[in-house]
Order: sequence, then C-alpha cells, then structure tokens
Amino acid sequence: MSALQIKERNMWVQILLMIVTFGLYAFYWFYQTATELKSVASDQEASPGLWTVFLFIPFVHLYSWYKYSELFEKTSSEKLNRWILFLLWIVLAPAVWFLVQTELNKKAKSVALASSN
Repeated sequence: MSALQIKERNMWVQILLMIVTFGLYAFYWFYQTATELKSVASDQEASPGLWTVFLFIPFVHLYSWYKYSELFEKTSSEKLNRWILFLLWIVLAPAVWFLVQTELNKKAKSVALASSN
C-alpha cells in the first residue's frame, strides 16, 4: 500500500457502521488505519495484522494500543505524544478514533490535491 491509498472516511458513516456491526467495525478500522499509518511512516517493522489479533487477548491488547500510538506519533502532523494517545486508548478510545481519523482524512485530502495538480 502506498501513501496514495490513504482513504478518507466519513465520520458519520463510521458511527453508523459501529452501531450496525455491534462494534466489530472497530477491529476493521484499527487494522486498516494501522496499515495506512505503516505506509505513511514507511515502517517495515510495524505489524498491523498481528496488532489486530492481539486486540482479542486480555492485557496483550495494551501492547497493540501502544504500538499503534507509537506509529501515529511518527506520522502525526501535530506530533501527538504516544503516551498521551496510549492513555486515551485506555480512558476514552473514541477520542483516539476521532484524532486518528481526522489526521488521516487531512492526509488523504492533501494527497488527492497533490495528485490532481
């Protein structure tokens, strides 16, 4: 996946998908966005598939959240600290979803504008 394949996702549609799938969409979203972040960061060590599997294992899911936060810190334009994002995962996971998706939507728009020029 190249950086040109960052998908812009509608927040309202995602809320609807979360409701309709009884939260299962969250796992799909986690995997897809981790894959996009890996591409943007050019991080060959990142393993979105394994991290997604780890989400189903108690306490090991914390490792997934930390690694995701670390990857997001590398790609974030605002350089949000990984520890803050990690704590948000624990305390208020929807805030992480909003922050990450907003950042990816910005990147998707900038890529689309750059490719159209």
